[in-house]
Amino acid sequence: MKKLLPLITIITLAATQVKAQDDGIAQLLKTAPGDAGKLIGAYANPLFKGLGTGLNNGWTNTAKTKGLLGFELRVSASGVFVPTADKTFDVTRIGLSSSVRPVQGSPSITPTIGGSNDTKPATLGIYSNIAGTEAEVDRFTLPERVTPIIPAPQLQLTVGLIHHTDVTIRAIPKIKAGDDVGSIGMIGFGFKHNIMEDIFGGVGGKLVPFDLAIAAGYTRINYELPVQVRPSSGKVPEPGSVGRTDFSTQRLDGHFNGFNVQAIFSKKLLAFTPFAALGYNTSKTDVGLYGNFPVTNGAATYTVYTDPVRINDKSNGISSFKVDAGFQLDLAFFKFYASGSLGNYKSVTAGIGLGL
Repeated sequence: MKKLLPLITIITLAATQVKAQDDGIAQLLKTAPGDAGKLIGAYANPLFKGLGTGLNNGWTNTAKTKGLLGFELRVSASGVFVPTADKTFDVTRIGLSSSVRPVQGSPSITPTIGGSNDTKPATLGIYSNIAGTEAEVDRFTLPERVTPIIPAPQLQLTVGLIHHTDVTIRAIPKIKAGDDVGSIGMIGFGFKHNIMEDIFGGVGGKLVPFDLAIAAGYTRINYELPVQVRPSSGKVPEPGSVGRTDFSTQRLDGHFNGFNVQAIFSKKLLAFTPFAALGYNTSKTDVGLYGNFPVTNGAATYTVYTDPVRINDKSNGISSFKVDAGFQLDLAFFKFYASGSLGNYKSVTAGIGLGL
């Protein structure tokens, strides 16, 4: 069940779970929309934060700006580490309704998408009042962990302008990789300005032992995945739901945004340029399930909910200071990069580039 899909789209790690019918996020949709949104948000929280962290990485590895029309095309990727505090969550502490709770003998602590193999997922029961007696009408097991490291891609082109300023464009055209993976696209914009050149002009490098620049960047990933959630075996639609039993348009839509601003210090030593940066980064997640979805509500029936889940809570994003350190290696036309970042989520980034 837990196959790892291409690095270019970390969100497909969650998509793999959504596609499952007997194990995965699809199981969470057996609950009413309010409970399903809380369960999905708690389980996927490290994915959202990790992807937001990764989107803010990799913009630059030097404070030095390019000359007029100088360019650089780079491909890099980040690995974001899920901290211990976000590896599990307690299903009894996320505000589920009283009709959804762990079955007898099941733990209440369950792994997130970035959890540990040592933590077994909880099994939840759905309870309903039938003929004056509370009875279990359905049960499901929450998803297992997928990976403790969240990857995120960066593909960008940087061009030098006048006044010691670079502009950067990040872009991946919308790519449809099949029904099991979905489609993904990316767009982003950034700039960097060398302050030292403003202060000291062309003699800045002789007067101070480093370059200093300010930089900012914004990245957005759009993701769409067709999903397939069908009624539990033996269940029939309750009255009023019959006209909404077309489940063919079910899909997951996700939009992930990251913004990063930094002050960057660097010094070129022949072909080697070490750098350090202090900055602030934020991210925002907006994920929804659209279409008609069946939810068990009794011993023999289910209710159909349309567009049942939307997750855009601030708790699923990041907002923190971060410190970066790393280097850039220039070998004529080729460039190599590596860096590490300390913040809410720690990460490493590496990549290669071509440019002048």
